[in-house]
Amino acid sequence: MRTRTGQAGAAVVTALMAMSMAACGGDDAADTDGGFTVGLLLPSGAIPRWEHSDKPLIEKRIRELCPRCTLRYANAENDATRQRDQVTSMITKGAKVLIVDAADTRAIRSSIQEADRAGVPVVAYDRLAEGPISGYVSFNGAQVGRLQGAALLKAMGRDARGRTVVMMNGDPASPNAAWYRDGALSVLKGKVKIGREYETQGWSTDNAHANMDAAIAALGPRRIDGVLAANDAIAAGAVSALKKAGVSELPPVTGQDADLDAVRRIVAGEQTMTVYKPFQAEASAAARMAVALGRGQTLDDIATTTTDSPTTEDIPTVLLAPTPVTIGTIEPTLVDHGVYTVDQICTPALRAACDRAGLTS
Repeated sequence: MRTRTGQAGAAVVTALMAMSMAACGGDDAADTDGGFTVGLLLPSGAIPRWEHSDKPLIEKRIRELCPRCTLRYANAENDATRQRDQVTSMITKGAKVLIVDAADTRAIRSSIQEADRAGVPVVAYDRLAEGPISGYVSFNGAQVGRLQGAALLKAMGRDARGRTVVMMNGDPASPNAAWYRDGALSVLKGKVKIGREYETQGWSTDNAHANMDAAIAALGPRRIDGVLAANDAIAAGAVSALKKAGVSELPPVTGQDADLDAVRRIVAGEQTMTVYKPFQAEASAAARMAVALGRGQTLDDIATTTTDSPTTEDIPTVLLAPTPVTIGTIEPTLVDHGVYTVDQICTPALRAACDRAGLTS
């Protein structure tokens, strides 16, 4: 995957924040040519963000942009065959445009081609699917990995050089997994020893737990100095395996997605950091692309760069910047921006830890 950026990163972020804020103004908000059906296909229910954040945000934004439009939704539950069937069903039932977060970015290629033959444009959401994609919205995956790697080194302290890190990567079916890994290694390589490295099928907490069990068996429960976990579901599996092995002083563990349980683990001292990705801006960009394409418009006023996939060049693209979250930045990054309330984060069991962290309602 190659991305061409024509403007500085700050300009990209500024443009996206502007489009996120413009909920009801401008030409986008005018339902000029009647309604149509937008198909939204998400990859799984295993990661909380899809059902809790992305789906309602996309649905809300499409309703704002096109009050007469209808959203048809399907979740693949990590089954690539099921998602291909869902794409066919969406096309058969008259969807005019699709937003697809692929369960398997290669396996979905034939379905994207089917949509193209039917004249149904496809917006790739969060993961860049293969095939004739019309638009792509995601976050800078290399930066996600770099943020994780830098936070891990900082948490391990000045004596991090030469210490042992376990890399718990994402699902190999997702190109984002390699993107995150490469970003993290650009920071970690030559500074730490990668003791073990695993891929996590389905981004599953259970699979991550099993992989961490294997790492503990190979390296010893107290010879793991840090865990580069690609996302919060994987971090949950790593932490549970370490605790099960009797590790009372947990090593630094990274994450991604700012899941509520992960934020609580950060408060509890069980996870070092997570990466917050402003899903509202991502959802807004995808909805804008879908509505524009459904109306037969170009994406010139929406895309800020272009990306090449293994099959398609110059895909109009929006890439957003991720933000690291640690114990000291939960309030300004998540609470102040309305992602969670202090009461949601600070369960009775965490009240004392929240007080120590300065999280007060």
